Amino acid sequence: MTVAVVLFTSDLRLHDHPPLRAALRAADEVVPLFVRDPAVHAAGFDVPNRAAFLADCLAGLDASLRRRGGRLVVRSGPVAREVRAVAAACGATEVHMAAGVTAFAHLREERLRADLGADGVALRVHDSVITAVAPGTVTPSGSDHFSVFTPYFRRWSQQSLRDPLPAPRAVRVPGAVRGEEPPSREGVPGVSPELPPGGESAGRDRFEAWARTGLPRYEDRQDDLAADATSRLSPYLHFGALSPVELVCRAREQGGPGAEAFVRQLCWRDFHHQVLAARPDASVRDYRTRDDRWRGEDEAAEDIAAWREGRTGYPVVDAGMRQLRHEGWMHNRARLLVASFLTKTLYVDWRIGARHFLDLLVDGDIVNNQLNWQWVAGTGTDTRPHRVLNPVLQGRRHDPDGVYVRRWVPELADVEGGAVHEPWRLPEDRRAALRYPAPLIGLGDGLARFRNARGRD
Repeated sequence: MTVAVVLFTSDLRLHDHPPLRAALRAADEVVPLFVRDPAVHAAGFDVPNRAAFLADCLAGLDASLRRRGGRLVVRSGPVAREVRAVAAACGATEVHMAAGVTAFAHLREERLRADLGADGVALRVHDSVITAVAPGTVTPSGSDHFSVFTPYFRRWSQQSLRDPLPAPRAVRVPGAVRGEEPPSREGVPGVSPELPPGGESAGRDRFEAWARTGLPRYEDRQDDLAADATSRLSPYLHFGALSPVELVCRAREQGGPGAEAFVRQLCWRDFHHQVLAARPDASVRDYRTRDDRWRGEDEAAEDIAAWREGRTGYPVVDAGMRQLRHEGWMHNRARLLVASFLTKTLYVDWRIGARHFLDLLVDGDIVNNQLNWQWVAGTGTDTRPHRVLNPVLQGRRHDPDGVYVRRWVPELADVEGGAVHEPWRLPEDRRAALRYPAPLIGLGDGLARFRNARGRD
């Protein structure tokens, strides 16, 4: 009786799972394994919102495996030690897993390869599980990665994707392999009140519902803050509860401008993965330095606290930050606005904003979070690194009637129409009654400081 192990990481699903299908082809029995790694806790990545969502994903994966005659084996401890112990206990000759791109993922793979190899166990690493197109597949001449999105998108769009794989009908698991009960969201304190349910079934249900009505209109409504018309699939992609290959294929089958715009967003995700795969230190250092003299926690403590708490005095910025705390998620357009405000209007180090996002975002991952922050800060791949997003103009454009602002900033609920984006222009008696703070800084003053710091006067 041959046995293989499948190590689940950021791929918590059964549909379109190449490592699992390869293991089922290679062995009579398979151990689906997830390891709760203390290194994740030590690095500060298992924050409440993601821990709760992960618990849902693991519970759902275990339930899906049990419907197919199997179960999820959950262990706690250093990954290499636990995988090695499981492989030895069941006599496995192969371990299958998805390829990652972060420095953490590379180190994990190196340790697994070395430790398993010492036991005569082969490590099989599979591409196109976490991304639609594997990093390194599409490269320009003379470089190991694309540093600008548009040419990458053209080449990426020409790639032939593999056919999505169906979920297996049966998974036979050796009975003697010991494991723990999957964690429960109920045991996680400090979770955002409106955190969505996690897991593959919840993700597939969300996509099915959104594809019917939201996908056809996505091109026109993706930046509409009040409409809340984006897919909200990012947490499921982050945990691998949904396959990016399957989403690209299904969107293309449906067709239309909305599907094309959605696929472009999925490509942005792959783009960032190929950047970080080539430049792992971009998670903590400027991808392209501008020699910024950022303000830090000591110099800008009060401004940073006001930004985190949603009391900057700029309504659309405050709305986004309050949505983040309440839902563990934020509309993409709002993410751009709050990041631009912190880095370019307040001139605060992008790493401070990125860390706060990672503390709360259920979809927060090193790849997309850090590189999106760098894009906005002008230290990343943006071809217009010095652009500054004006929160008043952006609010008028993407929330013209102030619906989004009033939803999250109730102090402004009685301000009519577009005036909600500039409450400081209201008559003094009316303004005082709002109990809403004055702006931290004038937009002109912030812009002048930024341009001076970047040497662009």
